[in-house]
Amino acid sequence: MKLSRDNGSAPGFQTRAIHVGQGADPTTGATILPIYQTSTYTQEDVGVHKGFDYSRTANPTRKALEQCLASLENADYGLCFSSGMGATDAVLKLLSGGDHVVVSDDVYGGTYRLFERVLARFGLSFTWVDASVPENVAGALQPNTRMIWAETPTNPLLKVIDLPALAQIARDHGPILAVDNTFATPYLQNPLDLGADVVVHSTTKYIGGHSDVVGGFAATRNEETYQTLKFHQNAIGAVPSPFDAWLTLRGVKTLALRMREHENNARAVAEALAAHPLVERVYYPGLASHPQHELARRQMRGFGGIVSFAVKGDLDLTRTVAKGLKIFSLAESLGGVESLCCHPAVMTHASIPRADREARGVTDALLRLSCGIEESDDLVADVVDALDRARVAASL
Repeated sequence: MKLSRDNGSAPGFQTRAIHVGQGADPTTGATILPIYQTSTYTQEDVGVHKGFDYSRTANPTRKALEQCLASLENADYGLCFSSGMGATDAVLKLLSGGDHVVVSDDVYGGTYRLFERVLARFGLSFTWVDASVPENVAGALQPNTRMIWAETPTNPLLKVIDLPALAQIARDHGPILAVDNTFATPYLQNPLDLGADVVVHSTTKYIGGHSDVVGGFAATRNEETYQTLKFHQNAIGAVPSPFDAWLTLRGVKTLALRMREHENNARAVAEALAAHPLVERVYYPGLASHPQHELARRQMRGFGGIVSFAVKGDLDLTRTVAKGLKIFSLAESLGGVESLCCHPAVMTHASIPRADREARGVTDALLRLSCGIEESDDLVADVVDALDRARVAASL
């Protein structure tokens, strides 16, 4: 397939999501890429093969997904992993014992767990800062700082981090800038275009999009970085199965359509939450009241489908609200077509010590909503009804 327009420009996002790496099968003409469900490949002679010798090292289905996602992130190289944490671990293995990392303090709890409870045992050290203030990142640099790690928007408080500012700090002082782009997806934000060196995704979330597959992805424009990551991918073996790669490839075809619906629903839910008397605070960069709303408008092409909010009450009242939801399922994860509600302090961020968690704003009163693609009015009604019932039950 021709993948450039007559004027030489690249095709649009939706076209690339459907076609890059996914030409018709050369053997049968199958329009949809096959699942190459094989662990090994017959070689023409000793060491002579067609680019595939063992499926941990490379697989045609996985290769197609890697090419597609790299294209969507405007990257030269992409690698798929068995989970988002597998991708994160591979990126951190660009470092060596004794190296230091500056990390945005509002991150997925699994990232904290990997950094502080696993990698710290092997000689890496971490300084956690509010990276929405770039000066905090610059002030935390040490002579042995080799990486800056940021999520934006952050999980679960939806802070927006100024990536060009962090990229300038990285260029001035030398560390790698790695960005977890899971919440925004490549449809809404491309960190490499903003100066990042590596971008990471949990493809379990929006890219897969249907809550039926677990995966991860890392991309870069630097060949040396890619070769090191590729070595680790093969050496450690945290790779997705061909079927998982195929499911993710199927999901990414509709990413653009889904993200538009996710965002429309999130905006409607956020506005309804902001108007409810039982809500203390709403975290959504699409609201004008968000501290980094203007930065989000400049840096992103939309505001995403995640809304977090704090209830005016204790853990019991917050549980009552969560249990009162009927369309939003109480579950971990996010980014699927169905709407989910998560209690971060008990669920996704429970591995962070309570004092640290609460100091960062992840309190017992916080709920995180992943707005799916159901009818907007139904989602708003579900949230408002749950809050109203909780308010009556508590006689507030």
